[in-house]
Amino acid sequence: MKNYEDDGPWMWVAFVPGCRLILDFVIGPRKQYVADKFIELVNKHISDKIPVFVTDGLNFYREALLKQFGVLREFPRTGKRGRPKKPKIVPSEDLRYAQVVKTRVNGVLEKVEKKIIFGENIEQSEISTTLLERQNLTFRQDNNRVSRKTIGFSKMKEWLEIQMKLYCTHFNFCRGHGGLRYKDERGVECKNTPARKAGIADSKWTLKELMKFRCFKTSIG
Repeated sequence: MKNYEDDGPWMWVAFVPGCRLILDFVIGPRKQYVADKFIELVNKHISDKIPVFVTDGLNFYREALLKQFGVLREFPRTGKRGRPKKPKIVPSEDLRYAQVVKTRVNGVLEKVEKKIIFGENIEQSEISTTLLERQNLTFRQDNNRVSRKTIGFSKMKEWLEIQMKLYCTHFNFCRGHGGLRYKDERGVECKNTPARKAGIADSKWTLKELMKFRCFKTSIG
């Protein structure tokens, strides 16, 4: 996929397949600086261990990951004539990144190719965007503000961001997921929430608990 730019509103979503957690999102045009901002935001949520990143074929992600997780490599002087080789950013040893590149002809899917861009030891089963694509469909089914070809879409970015923050928080903490079933202490099968599955919540929240939760801001200066 080429690095084609688009000034229209796009929603960039970070998703954790194993627990179905919506890590974060950014709303903005399809441009490199938005991809940079998005990956920088994602990095604030993850641990010291860099996960396997998988995206579609948009190469803005590649450049953004290099900026965030790359290291500067300097080349020794050779003693030969001419200018020395300039330092460049290369992927760190623990950065693993792959793409799912889909080729369409006249709107019909013709080929799906899995490419490893950075790193090694990436299983082919890990290179998939299927769950995220299904989540995007869930967004559109549940949320009229991001539905296609309707009169209910958001007209202002600010209100769309506010509404999506509420939706994603409710999805993570309050909504049971059919793909995260477990049996409780009574042996009853229940639907787990992404936040509880990820270990950041002890229980499934109610909407009342979510709305009454007190959010504290702390200084990082």
